[in-house]
Amino acid sequence: MSKYEALTGDQAVATAMRQINPDVVAAYPITPQTETVEFFAEYVANGEVTTDFICVESEHSAMSACVGASAAGARVMTATSSQGLALMWEIVYIAASYRCPIVMSLVNRALSGPINIHCDHSDVMGVRDSGWIILFSENNQEAYDNVIQAVRIAEHPDVLLPVMVCQDGFITSHAMERVEVYDDADVKAFVGTYKPKQSLLDVDNPMTYGALHFYDYYYESKRQQAEAMEKARRVVLEVADEFNRKFGRNYGLFEAYRLDDADVAVVVANSTAGTAKVVVDSLRAQGLKVGLLKPRVFRPFPAKELAEALRHLKAIAVMDRSIAFGYLNNAGPLFVELTAALALHGVHIPVADYIFGLGGRDIKPSEIESVYRDLLRVAETGRVERLVTYLSVRE
Repeated sequence: MSKYEALTGDQAVATAMRQINPDVVAAYPITPQTETVEFFAEYVANGEVTTDFICVESEHSAMSACVGASAAGARVMTATSSQGLALMWEIVYIAASYRCPIVMSLVNRALSGPINIHCDHSDVMGVRDSGWIILFSENNQEAYDNVIQAVRIAEHPDVLLPVMVCQDGFITSHAMERVEVYDDADVKAFVGTYKPKQSLLDVDNPMTYGALHFYDYYYESKRQQAEAMEKARRVVLEVADEFNRKFGRNYGLFEAYRLDDADVAVVVANSTAGTAKVVVDSLRAQGLKVGLLKPRVFRPFPAKELAEALRHLKAIAVMDRSIAFGYLNNAGPLFVELTAALALHGVHIPVADYIFGLGGRDIKPSEIESVYRDLLRVAETGRVERLVTYLSVRE
């Protein structure tokens, strides 16, 4: 039977990891992910899990150990943030290309420099083309739920790709919320037992991992990765459907909040979506038809589904917590992806981008309301006067 506990986001992830009881966890501490590893290390020390916990000397080594363990047939998990993910860079790509179903908790933190330990999304956006499936989490409950689902998604035989589950550093990772923790047996039954089709330790059916691929085979291996990522879209929804029925949730590719009859909407990921919902309710009380779309699945990017969900609107604002340097007016990655998706599927609606919260700067409800006020003017005129706006920056 499930119970409610007061947990930080890091605790919630560690709790899910305890219930999953992976074969191997290799990790290196980095703020603001450190507590995840600390809490899980306690479970290991107390004998609450049978996991082999590998203490390594760096994040590069952590992901290397994860790849080796996964290739050997183990269920593998890890966690990191910011510069830790950047140090993993080489092996992050290798994990995906070797089709290792590793699950990683990524606590989003700004990339250096200047050095900063607070939240933005520059770390995850830096690896958006690495071949990993990427899930976003608004709050601690979603971080917990997404980690559990991530195991099933990654290990599905049609996918076999690593998954990173994102949450916002300090904002959710260190903030305590009420989390419904499911019964250990129910979680264990949901994730099941991992039975790898191939393993480096299967001497009767030898496999080669990491072989040199020139132009004779490299192209085909990349094409297979692309096919697996495409299949992941269906698998994410299948796993979510089963999870929803078992645990009473409502996960999909994204969440639409008061969107059906809206004239304008904001698209924003992770914890800021929670603040935006409060703003939506406030403006709705004033008779304004505003809505919200919160992406949950960023990779594979649900282009068609997002376009259909937003097609009826008169104006859209994307809120990005990172910058795609060099793109149109230095817009954000989510804006880049969404505008391409809308154009590809014949949706011609004015779209503006709002950069916010870099390095952990607070985003206030009044600032989000200003975005909606801008949108309502755009809906009237049909014109975006400023493509990219930097909210609350000292210009």
